[in-house]
Amino acid sequence: MGFGKVGSEVARRAKGLGMHVIAHDPYASEDRAHAIGVDLVSFDEALARSDFLSLHMPLTPSTDKIFNSESFAKCKKGVRIINVARGGVIDEEALLHALDSGIVAQAALDVFTVEPPKEGNKLVTHEKVIVTPHLGASTIEAQEGVAIEIAEAVAGALQGELAATAVNAPMVPKEVLDELTPYVSLAEKLGRLAIQLVAASGVKNVKVSYSSARDGDDLDTRLLRAMIIKGLIEPISDAYVNLVNADFIAKQRGLKVIEARELCDGSPEVPLQTIVIKIANVQSRFATALSDSGEITLEGRVKERIPHLCKVGEFDVDASLEGSVILTRQQDQPGMIGIVGNILGDENINVNFMSVGRIAPRKEALMAIGLDDEPTQAALKRIGSIPELQEYVYLKL
Repeated sequence: MGFGKVGSEVARRAKGLGMHVIAHDPYASEDRAHAIGVDLVSFDEALARSDFLSLHMPLTPSTDKIFNSESFAKCKKGVRIINVARGGVIDEEALLHALDSGIVAQAALDVFTVEPPKEGNKLVTHEKVIVTPHLGASTIEAQEGVAIEIAEAVAGALQGELAATAVNAPMVPKEVLDELTPYVSLAEKLGRLAIQLVAASGVKNVKVSYSSARDGDDLDTRLLRAMIIKGLIEPISDAYVNLVNADFIAKQRGLKVIEARELCDGSPEVPLQTIVIKIANVQSRFATALSDSGEITLEGRVKERIPHLCKVGEFDVDASLEGSVILTRQQDQPGMIGIVGNILGDENINVNFMSVGRIAPRKEALMAIGLDDEPTQAALKRIGSIPELQEYVYLKL
């Protein structure tokens, strides 16, 4: 469960022991999995088929207590579970019940929700549980590996090579950085929005278009590309992405970013007119975000040094990218803004903007609602139950 750097290495070793390996990771590349001889499956299928579950996923809002009573009920009876990821991905009370009922035959835990575990923790003393005190980086082999990696990185940096683990990024002139600052923020936020629109499917290719009145040689997009990669990867992993390691991490995860520059009318004093992100061959959590070509498409621009979302799919909008955003699709008709606004008001959620894009009067429309506060599940459920709404999605920035 989780097919990143560690998960794929465990898969290789398990294959060497003659095991049949399947993996669940909604963002993993199928090509990379097939190269190792691993089948990517859904979460429920992984639960139903596995004799051993080895966890290597980050702790994010979507993986918090993902292994709970409902999950364990879908497992084979007698499954064995190994958690060397993060303690919070397992509901410890649910695991305890699964052990006592025989659904889980044994558990090996290196991590806990609270570390160190409190005295009297029932999992620590359980006869079917093996525990270690978060020792991942404390073995002789790990310490030696880190020492060698540091030495190799320093030697490479002294020879002018790009070090993936460097803490200092290449020098960017101050005047260039000052000019690009709002566009850097726009690039990251577009990436964050785009990856949240992707349903459970691996992202392989991302197309990025920069529209500018400047000559291509006068526009250095390294920093913008790095921030787009940061926005695409950080919300779904525990990786930290920066200018130095962005391309390396993208390559490691099988993510290819294809850039294009479009010359447009405008003032060369403005570095960029728009940034467009397109993700193809994926399912979308919000079908309206798909363009006519079937790609998740987002377009943004900077207005008065503030990032704005100006297009979703085929719909034009004008949404300030601050706080968080709810996108809805509905038939254009009177009262819709008021209905949604009243629900948010009832829940004491402050709206900082509302923008509507439509094909034509009384036809389909897209509404973008900016929020200062995170909406409750109750508020989102009420919005989703509005009969006139065809779909909605909540996106964090």
